[in-house]
Amino acid sequence: MKVEQTRSVERRAEVHAALADTTRLRVVDLLTVGDAASSELSSRLDVASNLLAHHLKVLERAGVVARHRSEGDGRRSYWRLASGLPPTGGPSLARPGRVVFVCTANTARSHLAAALWRAASPIPTTSAGTDPADRVAAGARSAARRHGLDLPDVRPRHLDDIGPAPRGDDLVVTVCDRAHEELGAASQVHWSVPDPVVAGTRAAFDLAYDELATRVRLLAPLVEQAC
Repeated sequence: MKVEQTRSVERRAEVHAALADTTRLRVVDLLTVGDAASSELSSRLDVASNLLAHHLKVLERAGVVARHRSEGDGRRSYWRLASGLPPTGGPSLARPGRVVFVCTANTARSHLAAALWRAASPIPTTSAGTDPADRVAAGARSAARRHGLDLPDVRPRHLDDIGPAPRGDDLVVTVCDRAHEELGAASQVHWSVPDPVVAGTRAAFDLAYDELATRVRLLAPLVEQAC
């Protein structure tokens, strides 16, 4: 028991030490909202790539951040906050007129994210795809039913077909790597969620649901409190 307590204290000390730097705190703030590639972090923070690499290495070694390969461009990696790390803050966000969740086919992740958003926030939302399929995945509908989530019976739509925001600007949140890489700067927030349709299993859809629910829970208060 004493060994476990000692290790817990050591772990907390490592995390606090890693966060004891302005640039590293800014990295964590950005990753609280969404995932990002090294080049995106460098651009947003206006930090040279070699210096950013050092800060990311410190955060990774302390277990604060982790990275994984893109499902789209396999040459690219995305950084994210490590699981279980409490948020330390977040960047300044403008309150959007609407939140638009986008994935490639608009068959699972984007629909689930929009439904979760409707349950969590009064800010309007919708979903769309960059290359929409014919129908919403049966696994997404089943996952929604298991979790008591209202998933509207609608067909996938292209991003160009959803019309303008009802009030002000859209906040575009990509929930798949391919859509993020296709949209570029138009994707203001990115959540690198593995595609459950590829595996097609109940576990894969539940995992996507759980991750999206966590992300929505973190983002909703940040945009609702924004000016």
